[in-house]
Amino acid sequence: MIVVDDLHKHFGGFHAVDGASLRIEKGSITGLIGPNGAGKTTLFNVIAGVLSPTSGRVTMEGEDITGLPPHALFHKGLLRTFQIAHEFSSMTCRENLMMVPPGQSGETLWNTWFGRKRIADEERALRAKADEVLEFLTISHLADHKAGQVSGGQKKLLELGRTMMVDARIVFLDEVGAGVNRTLLNTIGDAIQRLNRERGYTFVVIEHDMDFIERLCDPVICMAEGKVLAEGTLAEIKANEEVIEAYLGTGLKNKDKLEAGA
Repeated sequence: MIVVDDLHKHFGGFHAVDGASLRIEKGSITGLIGPNGAGKTTLFNVIAGVLSPTSGRVTMEGEDITGLPPHALFHKGLLRTFQIAHEFSSMTCRENLMMVPPGQSGETLWNTWFGRKRIADEERALRAKADEVLEFLTISHLADHKAGQVSGGQKKLLELGRTMMVDARIVFLDEVGAGVNRTLLNTIGDAIQRLNRERGYTFVVIEHDMDFIERLCDPVICMAEGKVLAEGTLAEIKANEEVIEAYLGTGLKNKDKLEAGA
């Protein structure tokens, strides 16, 4: 679904992404791991149009999407979430979801004067869809809570819910488990698996929690120093000497630290 070919992103003399090449298969849940500073989030930002690449190419189902801005990729069904949730804190969880679909009638001044019935009909439909999404994510009890007042894990679920309001095709999740307790992380994992299995979503997941990666992801891609170092199952990645050196710099004798999510 996504092909990244010899991608580079430089910040002055620093090469955050340095010739990365990879493939994301349609219908997969692909894990992206690597030590801090490996270039994982920068790679996400370039693919998702947040940053323009220095050089290289990104295609989506054969179409060149290199350098397209996030709003253009949004309309193609490519979305990303962030390590720190970007909710509208003064709005309710339901309202955060309802505002996502583009092209709503209420966005134009003319319709607020002469298209009130159309606006009301759309809002009823959006409210019903938002409530369905909240129910799917098991957070319907938070529908009327201000989004800024819910927990970090619930905000991550809400971000996942926003992708459901537009029927995303591929979602890039950046450290979805950061700051999330184990119970909510399991809930998030369940939702990702259901969206993948039942609705055909493709996911790419940056995560440091190896248990989470092992449960959800196949294949797993490991980056280091801006390059793709290895790809395979998590078991194959854990047994790769180059991967262990990239994480620890000490060889196979400290393999247990990698397995523990070091």
